[in-house]
Amino acid sequence: MRKAFCLTSLMIFAWSLSVEAQTAWSLFWRKDSVQVAEIVSPVADQYKAVGHHGPAVENTHYALRIYFNDSGAIDVYSKTGRGMELNHYKWYPDSLAIAHGAGCDEYLVGKSLGLGGFALWNGDEMVRLTATKGRTARAGETKKGAFAEIISYGVPYLEDTVDISVRIDMYDKSRISVITATELNGKPVQFVTGVNYHKGETVKCGDGFMFVWGEHPADVSSAPIPVGAGLFFDNADFGLVEVTEDMLRICSKPASVATVQVVAASSKEAEMNTLKRFESFMTK
Repeated sequence: MRKAFCLTSLMIFAWSLSVEAQTAWSLFWRKDSVQVAEIVSPVADQYKAVGHHGPAVENTHYALRIYFNDSGAIDVYSKTGRGMELNHYKWYPDSLAIAHGAGCDEYLVGKSLGLGGFALWNGDEMVRLTATKGRTARAGETKKGAFAEIISYGVPYLEDTVDISVRIDMYDKSRISVITATELNGKPVQFVTGVNYHKGETVKCGDGFMFVWGEHPADVSSAPIPVGAGLFFDNADFGLVEVTEDMLRICSKPASVATVQVVAASSKEAEMNTLKRFESFMTK
């Protein structure tokens, strides 16, 4: 009992150190867990070598990570909204920490783009960001919050190669995050993005928005909880929403930059912990 009490006290203390912060970032090699601002790799797939599989960023409501591989996917970490957790738990708190209020990995990306991840569109199908010249991962603070970014070099696309940046910007005191995809040489391309979903989830889309709410499959968590994922977009930049077998998907018009806004929520938190509340936020 004494040991458990001490552990809990230490957890509460560690949490209190970061509860004032509004955003945070995390990027490190798993071999040493030392936080760094940048990882430049000639090897395109560092999914297993980099902590939480790629650069991550968080606000007081959720965290997002970009996978350091060809998938272009963005994953979600659900929180209670009490403070910053990335640097302390590195995305994977144990069951004791979760029982005392830590967040949890409830979102299953699978083979999709997750929440606001990006790929390219060739007119007929999705083209993954297959980097032939390596990748760079970055994360850090900004004047208004924090960011995480993956740059994929030499991506084959329409008999050419392109260099694509996918960047997440999170802002202090805001639940909404901005995700920007950029062709770094200014070449016009078609981007594809969206929100993934699973059987049994509530799926809705409308004028400039899409969202899903429900439990993800139990192979992510032993006790799944309902989570929400939503995306806002400009109709002038994207076409109509397409419903595929695992995603609500939109394709951009030819451009060198595409931007969307994303938001996540879960039943763990106090603010947007129901479908009704999440839907109200997404459709207001």
